[in-house]
Amino acid sequence: MEKVELLAPAGNLEKLKAAIIYGADAVYLGGKDFSLRALGKNFSDEELKEGIEFVHSYGKKAYVTLNIYPHNDDMKRLPNFVRFLANVGVDAVLVSDLGIFMMVREIAPELSIHISTQANVTNYAAVAAWEKLGAKRVVLARELSKDEISDIRKRTPLPLEIFVHGAMCVSYSGRCLISAYLTGRDSNRGNCAQSCRWNYELIEKNRPDESFPVAEDERGTYFFNSKDLCLLPYIKDAIETGVASLKIEGRMKSVNYVATVVRAYRLAIDAYYKDKENFFIREEWLQEVEKVSHRPYWSGFFFGDGKIGGQVYGTSSYEQGADFLGVLLSYDKTSKRATIEQRGCLTEGEKIEILQPKGEVLSVAVRDLRNDEGEKIERTPHPKEIFSFALDKNAKKFSIIRRVNK
Repeated sequence: MEKVELLAPAGNLEKLKAAIIYGADAVYLGGKDFSLRALGKNFSDEELKEGIEFVHSYGKKAYVTLNIYPHNDDMKRLPNFVRFLANVGVDAVLVSDLGIFMMVREIAPELSIHISTQANVTNYAAVAAWEKLGAKRVVLARELSKDEISDIRKRTPLPLEIFVHGAMCVSYSGRCLISAYLTGRDSNRGNCAQSCRWNYELIEKNRPDESFPVAEDERGTYFFNSKDLCLLPYIKDAIETGVASLKIEGRMKSVNYVATVVRAYRLAIDAYYKDKENFFIREEWLQEVEKVSHRPYWSGFFFGDGKIGGQVYGTSSYEQGADFLGVLLSYDKTSKRATIEQRGCLTEGEKIEILQPKGEVLSVAVRDLRNDEGEKIERTPHPKEIFSFALDKNAKKFSIIRRVNK
């Protein structure tokens, strides 16, 4: 079996570069239109071109999302974008809608097409149908168990992809109507308001003036609020289903999230292939994914029990084991100073961790904190300010600076 692909989200150029540097085999990203993350920054045409060139310079792959469910006005603007994607050399496009699929086939037959999870493929017959139409990969619906995934794998030669980490949705593979109904923002065209995370109470039809909390909690209840998927503890099982790609969700998440989660899965996947017989899950991998912002983790539908225990009823808040403080821009070996772009307030003397793309996680105390003018400072309160501190160990560019919460 060929080594499984680790596929990471890229919400902007910084996250794209982090994903590749921290070990992803491929990234998926979206342009300004036609993507199911319309509220994200996404990529201009120029940024797409730059990002794809960066990915290819590392020998990796870039897939672009065209996975909205379009209306007529969307279709008018699509042909020129498809031609652009073909010209800049994307490795594949992700598609849900059959109309977009056929348009891509007609305009740019050389473009590989992957079928998005939004197409809700749950059986081998659907995979076979997409294969006959010319698809090169199918991203299976998130509602499948590992046994169902393995069975589909045995029945088709077409490469398959599954999600292993990230946010889940109360609706079937993300095909939600709640947002459009309550806010007019259509999640199926990339404009979700995350209405499933809101606080709800139950109203009985014949008693419109009375509301009944579904759970006895003064905060109300969040019965649409799904837990986050994490298959890192079961990565061996995920690989052995025979799928071609393991996908991490999170184009709207931070560069810290992308770097940390990709690195953890990279280490686990590499360890599996290095020694399959003696492979085991290391505690430090699990600790890493706990340090990023997330909802409580669960295994989704992977073991066939996804209908139970997948909702968070008490809160819509995130958990986070570490605070993201900055990204390391450079390290000067002569002066032994690290230059950082701020993402959170850091204080002289405090203890921090430095997560590197490769190598050990450094634990250090902040010493000789200075601003970009070289002036000594005590804190870094300003968003994205450039600062430096003394560091005896050579830390790599793109390292993540964080404060572990005790």
